[in-house]
Amino acid sequence: MESSNNKTNTTGNTKLVIPQDFFPGLLENWKSDILSGFIIFLIALPLCIGIAIASGAPPMAGILSGIVGGLIVSILGGSYVTINGPAAGLIVIVLGSIETLGHGDLAAGFKYTLAATVIAGALQVLVSFLRAGVLATIFPSAVIHGMLAAIGVIIFLKQFFVAVGYTPATKSIIGLINELPVGLVHPNPQIAIVGLISIIILISIPFLPNARLKKIPGPLVVAVLGIILGIAFQFNTEHTYSFFGGEFLVGPKSLVAIPPSFLEGFTSPDFSKVNTVEFFSQVVAIFLVASLESQLTVAAIDKLDPYRRNSDLNRDLFSKGVGNFILGWIGGLPIIAEVVRSSANINNGARTRWSNFFHGAFLLIFILALPNIARMIPLASLAAILMVTGYRLAIPELKKTWKVGMDQVFLFFITIYFTVADDLLVGIFVGVLAKFAIHVLNIILPKGITLNDFFRIRTESQTKQNGIKIEFHGLAIFLNYISIRKVLYSIPKSQNIQVDLSGVLLVDHSVMENLLSFAEKYKEEGGTFELVGLEKLKPISNHPSSGRKNVAW
Repeated sequence: MESSNNKTNTTGNTKLVIPQDFFPGLLENWKSDILSGFIIFLIALPLCIGIAIASGAPPMAGILSGIVGGLIVSILGGSYVTINGPAAGLIVIVLGSIETLGHGDLAAGFKYTLAATVIAGALQVLVSFLRAGVLATIFPSAVIHGMLAAIGVIIFLKQFFVAVGYTPATKSIIGLINELPVGLVHPNPQIAIVGLISIIILISIPFLPNARLKKIPGPLVVAVLGIILGIAFQFNTEHTYSFFGGEFLVGPKSLVAIPPSFLEGFTSPDFSKVNTVEFFSQVVAIFLVASLESQLTVAAIDKLDPYRRNSDLNRDLFSKGVGNFILGWIGGLPIIAEVVRSSANINNGARTRWSNFFHGAFLLIFILALPNIARMIPLASLAAILMVTGYRLAIPELKKTWKVGMDQVFLFFITIYFTVADDLLVGIFVGVLAKFAIHVLNIILPKGITLNDFFRIRTESQTKQNGIKIEFHGLAIFLNYISIRKVLYSIPKSQNIQVDLSGVLLVDHSVMENLLSFAEKYKEEGGTFELVGLEKLKPISNHPSSGRKNVAW
């Protein structure tokens, strides 16, 4: 980690002085970080509550996650400007765990899920000590994009019915798809008005002509307007009203429910199912998805960081593990590094980890001093926020994958199908298996490649007067990228590096994407990095990170 302000990174023609870290960074940057932290708190508050409710958990569970993610995980973490807290990407996992373990009893299922979160957090800590913080790199990119898109689809479907005030007869995703027309035709008008106006606002803000207006936190606007509409519709009192000849019910159940005191929001885990298969399947799901999504987010935010700092993925995984371990004991949701809030953090001028800390501090102050305001937020407003979040999670992932090539689109949609139709872990497993099968059946098997080549790549290094040349031979695919990464990250900084791929029979998209990303960062740090031998590799599509096959095949 950087800890001195005499280090610089070059962006264009401008040399940026890297902010100091930890307490020197606090003294140096507290004004910009506290301002950004406050803005992120305004964005995070409705999201924390909404994500908890959508996950089948008490609203306080989401707030606790934001507090712990800010006050504790920010200090322990290996990243600089990411925001930690509950995320939409974990809604499906947590809700599935609560429903599976509770067998219809959500309160009991939540306690079992807390126990699973404790163990998942401990696993994250263990894996971080094993230096396995590059877990995300072994999964094909299209499968990860498909997983995130499937989560977005599921969130959108489930929250649609909350936003229109209609209770579906089924909980299955296919059943919800079939009931969409029914929900559209038979909404609760007042609730639907809140939901529809909220969606329009969230969609419209990015298109506002004024740059300052675009920075207005959409979730905050929606929450405030929802409170106003809730007061106008008297959601705080249970009553029926007539609309075009129909009778509809609204009341406090349409609003957020927060316990009378902060400590009453704490819930203890229940470990009584710890010796069952279904329990440990939920542990694995929480551990895997929380780790994968968090690492992907940290890597993405590093690219947005104007100072181009490199996060320590092992340390970051350790901090998330500690956070999840604590949250499981006190009644919070699992946390990750959240991409939307982290991007907003950078856009609002955050410079160090203290912006994350301040966002957690403001959440704590708010829930201690002004809990009644949270109790006035309509559930339809929060559902609208999550619907837009789900849409924005799904569509961009499809666009990214579509540009790379049809082979990746196939993996993307097969992952979505099995995730939506069955289970998230099943979707990931089938996606990885499909990727493996494509390599074996269509490319590798006819060429006599052995099974060992899937997991190991042959490497030759030569040190010359003008730099270092590294040659890779065999297969460069997602299954052996960790060994490729180990070679790349052992290279000294500020060298002239040439990586020769002419001896590689196949480079898949995941490896090509990582090679290009590494080359970009290495150049920014003062070195030169060149990929050679590409003329012997035929790209599968026109995308720069497309997979490539040796033309001699």
